[in-house]
Amino acid sequence: AQTAPPPIPPPDQTLNPQQLEDLVAPIALYPDPLLTQILVACTYPLEVVEAYQWVQHNPGLTGSALTDAAKEQNWDASVQALVVFPDVLKRLNDDVTWTTNLGNAFLAQQAEVMDAVQRLRQKAQQEGKLNSTPQETVSSVPQPSGSPAIEIQPADPDVIYVPVYNPAW
Repeated sequence: AQTAPPPIPPPDQTLNPQQLEDLVAPIALYPDPLLTQILVACTYPLEVVEAYQWVQHNPGLTGSALTDAAKEQNWDASVQALVVFPDVLKRLNDDVTWTTNLGNAFLAQQAEVMDAVQRLRQKAQQEGKLNSTPQETVSSVPQPSGSPAIEIQPADPDVIYVPVYNPAW
């Protein structure tokens, strides 16, 4: 049985664009496949904590043994997918308030959260902090709305690189 996602905050608690940017800044430059998993996983903060503790108690599990064992856990698929990213799980676990706030914002304001990610990516690109590397490919994709979306994809689809950067950029 799936646990219910956290309740959506009342309309008077929606976040403004600056608050959303502050909330997504630590993960805005992550590759799109990982960013998506994180945003969805944040809607299950209790499961994130459980997954982090589970990974800590199973240090011998690696590779496919780790992912197969995670799939047997009663967590959302997005949480199961994060077990191969212990640093990401640790970050989500260490600041559960941030994780919960990010999950609630994603549930209540998904389009605005994604817009905030795009604004931060555009700023980082303009500052020369977001370019293609051997680990990831950064590209602009035309959108019907006009301004292009900046996509970040792994250079090797089988390897997702977790960037380390200062969110204040």
